[in-house]
Amino acid sequence: MIKNVVPIPKPTLVAEASLDPIPFDVGMALPIASLAFPPTGIPAVLFALRAKAASDDRKQMLRYAMRSRLWAQYSFGSLFAVAVVGFVVAALIANNYAVADGYFNWEVLVAGFPQIVKAFATNIWVSVAAEIAAVAWGLTLAVARSLPGRAAAPIRLMAIFYIDLFRGLPSLLTILIIGFGLPQTGLPIVSNLSLFTSGALALTIVYGAYLAETFRAGIEGVHWSQVAAGRAIGLTYFQVMRFVVLPQALRNVIPPLLNWYISLLKDTSLLSVLGLLEGVTTARILVTAQSNLSALTGVSLCFLAVTIPLARFTDHLIKRNAAKLRGVG
Repeated sequence: MIKNVVPIPKPTLVAEASLDPIPFDVGMALPIASLAFPPTGIPAVLFALRAKAASDDRKQMLRYAMRSRLWAQYSFGSLFAVAVVGFVVAALIANNYAVADGYFNWEVLVAGFPQIVKAFATNIWVSVAAEIAAVAWGLTLAVARSLPGRAAAPIRLMAIFYIDLFRGLPSLLTILIIGFGLPQTGLPIVSNLSLFTSGALALTIVYGAYLAETFRAGIEGVHWSQVAAGRAIGLTYFQVMRFVVLPQALRNVIPPLLNWYISLLKDTSLLSVLGLLEGVTTARILVTAQSNLSALTGVSLCFLAVTIPLARFTDHLIKRNAAKLRGVG
C-alpha cells in the first residue's frame, strides 16, 4: 500500500524564462571616438543615432547598431594605417631626406640594379638545386625514421640523431663547416667542390633535416587503416609506402614545402660568407663602390619579388585544401 505520495512539481523550462528580449543599449562612445578619422567615423555616428531613434523596433535597432560598430572599426583601422604611413614618411624626410637618399636613391639604384639581378639569379639556382636535393634527402630520412620493427631501430636512431643535430645547429655554422672545412680535408672529390656546389650541399644538409620532420608529419597524417588495407592485400611495407602512403602525404605537405623553400631562398644570402658572388655579395660591393645603401634595397626587392607571390600562392593552396576537407571545393 502506497502512502503519502508527494506529487513531483513540473520542472520549469529554461527556454520559457528566456523568451523576453535581451536588453541592448546602443552606446555612443565608440562612434564618437571614431570621429578621429572623419571619413568613416561620421557614418558610425549617424548609424548610432539611427539605432537610438529605432529603439522601439529591436530588429532595426540591432541592424543600425551593427553598422555603426562596423564603420567605427573601419575608422580605427584606417586611422592606424594612416599613422603608420605618416611615421614612415616622416622617417624618410627627416634630416633633409637622409634616409630616402641613403636607401632609395633612384639614380644609384638604377645604375646597379642590372648587376644585382644578374647575381640574384645565382640565389635562385642555388635555392632550386638545394630544394630538390633536400626534398629527396628529407624524404629518405622520414622513411628511415618511420621504419617499423626492432631490426630497424639503429636506422631510426641514426635518422633521429641526424635530424636533431642539424636542426639544432645554426645554418651559418653548418655553411662555414661545409664551405671551409671540406676543402681542407684533401679528399679527392669533396675538397674540389665549387662555391656553388658546397653552398647547395650545406643548405641541403640543413634543410633535409627540417623537411624530414615535415614529411614525417605528412606520413603520420595518413590514417593507419590505409596501411592496414595495403598489407591485407599482400603489399610489402615499402610497396604500401610507395603506392598508398607517400602519394597522400606528399599532397598534404606541398604548402609546408613551399614555405620551407621561401626560407631556403632567404638563407642563400648566408652563402656570401663563403665568397659566392650572389645577390647580397654584389649589393655589398656596390654599397662600398657607390657609398650608398640603395643596392641593399635593390636586392631586397629581388627577394620580395619571389617570396611574396610564393607566400600568397601557399595561402591559396592551404585555403583550397581546407575547402576540400569541408566539402566545399
